Amino acid sequence: MTRLSWITAGESHGKALVGILSGLPAGLALDLARANAEVERRQGGYGRGGRMRIEKDEIELLSGLRAGLTLGSPLALQIVNRDQTIEKLPVPTNARPGHADLAGCQKLGLRDPRAVLERASARETATRVALGGLARQLLELFEIEVFAHVVELGGLAVDPAAVERAYAMKAGERRALRDASPFFAVDPAREAALTALVDRTKEQGDTLGGIFEIAAFGLPPGLGSYHSGPERLTARLGAALFSIPAMKGVEFGLGFESARRPGSAVHDAIQGAPAKDGPAGSRYRRATNRAGGLEGGMTTGEPLIVRVAMKPIPTLRRGLGTVEFETLEPVAATYQRSDVTSVPAASVVGEAMVALELAAAFLERFGGDALAQVRESYRAYRAGLQEV
Repeated sequence: MTRLSWITAGESHGKALVGILSGLPAGLALDLARANAEVERRQGGYGRGGRMRIEKDEIELLSGLRAGLTLGSPLALQIVNRDQTIEKLPVPTNARPGHADLAGCQKLGLRDPRAVLERASARETATRVALGGLARQLLELFEIEVFAHVVELGGLAVDPAAVERAYAMKAGERRALRDASPFFAVDPAREAALTALVDRTKEQGDTLGGIFEIAAFGLPPGLGSYHSGPERLTARLGAALFSIPAMKGVEFGLGFESARRPGSAVHDAIQGAPAKDGPAGSRYRRATNRAGGLEGGMTTGEPLIVRVAMKPIPTLRRGLGTVEFETLEPVAATYQRSDVTSVPAASVVGEAMVALELAAAFLERFGGDALAQVRESYRAYRAGLQEV
């Protein structure tokens, strides 16, 4: 068995985006249509720009599958770009604020933002969503659901009661509610106000950031580790989410609010769970879930709750101030096209990243070379929970 790992390649306007996923056990049935649905969902959301009308993202699986089942060898895939203009696009004469342009040019010793922005572009995340769409199918075999939705856009928040209602629903109902929303939110009553906010911001030539929340249901206790800092699942999930372009904050459970409360209003009391009623058959449960399903760098068995803050997209139609490379003359930054907001799309990427990291942690605890071995290991672990 190898550790679940992934890597991507490809430029925003190159021939294709490429991804490799290693470490899935042999014998796992994969539904490519379901993964493609996630890739397509990433292109949606109210406030997206012109690039999404150009591309029609679709996964082409190149290796690792036979008769619909994984072979245990690396899965390779590509998403072909329709906009293959990397050799034709002009080289910007200035660096755009808020992007990787200037720091990247200084790193490379070049006055060529295109050498930086083609790879720094968030277009790369389409491949991550494809890989996450495959990895999550392992989790779902063990009744683990990863679910992301938008909770705030430009300072306008959804009703927390609507989130509670959604979390009380069955998984299919919850997804249907979110997927019917142009903001990938679970509060239909807020959609008119959110639409008006995006439309008003578009007229002003500006952009909006926001916050999305990811919940994972059905996790067993004990995924992750307390042995060392890098092994803690809190650190791993935080790093995975911060690796998405434009993410500026990550919090679990109460997050920053826990710093404002006394300990009695922060920590989760432990209760008994008779008749194997606890998470994954555990004899225990938490009275609350203020920790967001993580203690000591490990899952508790309660729902994992993590929120991610995204900054507004820095490519503004009305322009931000910068200077020309050659003369240092003040100018408005180069503008080609942009979204007003891509927070809904970012929630899809965040969901994929959490699925990838949870699948890796799951296989580290229960892994084997074949799916049957994973099943047996998980069955034995659940039985052992009754001994603790």
